[in-house]
Amino acid sequence: MRANRRTDTKPELALRHALHRLGYRYRKDYRLDLDGGRRVRPDIAFTARKVAVFVDGCFWHACPEHGSKPRANEWYWGPKLIRNVERDRINDAALILAGWTVIRLWEHVPLDEAVTAVITALAATGTAIQASRTDQGTDPPGPRAGAPGAPGAPGAAGAVGPGDQAGAPGPGDTPASADDSPT
Repeated sequence: MRANRRTDTKPELALRHALHRLGYRYRKDYRLDLDGGRRVRPDIAFTARKVAVFVDGCFWHACPEHGSKPRANEWYWGPKLIRNVERDRINDAALILAGWTVIRLWEHVPLDEAVTAVITALAATGTAIQASRTDQGTDPPGPRAGAPGAPGAPGAAGAVGPGDQAGAPGPGDTPASADDSPT
């Protein structure tokens, strides 16, 4: 079982690359020490917004659609897969109790649907953060000038204009300070 990856699976890499291309910054395989001594490692963690994303493999997490039951050594694999699912539920409950939003995606979910689910969760938590900042009398930060998707930004909607390099900082761009804010 050494050959089985715990991190950097193909579906996880695809999701991370898509989110990064859209300007989102995150932590990968970030260890969270929760109350009660519980440790959880989401595949993707947006620490400022407290969003934990897990990309679950169909076999290891017993997907109802694509999960298979091994015929050899069923005495071992049956309880093992059940424990995996139980551990997932306990981790979800611990994260939710700690104030995190948990997103669990199956590896077979199309990439565009997975990205949409993550962005929707981030937008929902971002709205709560912005509302609390507005209540405190400070304006919430908007998109950075020149950021993809920002009004009037060069390269908006994924287009690269003449002289622009994809991913290259433009004049006046500064590095993002938060690890999960769109850039």
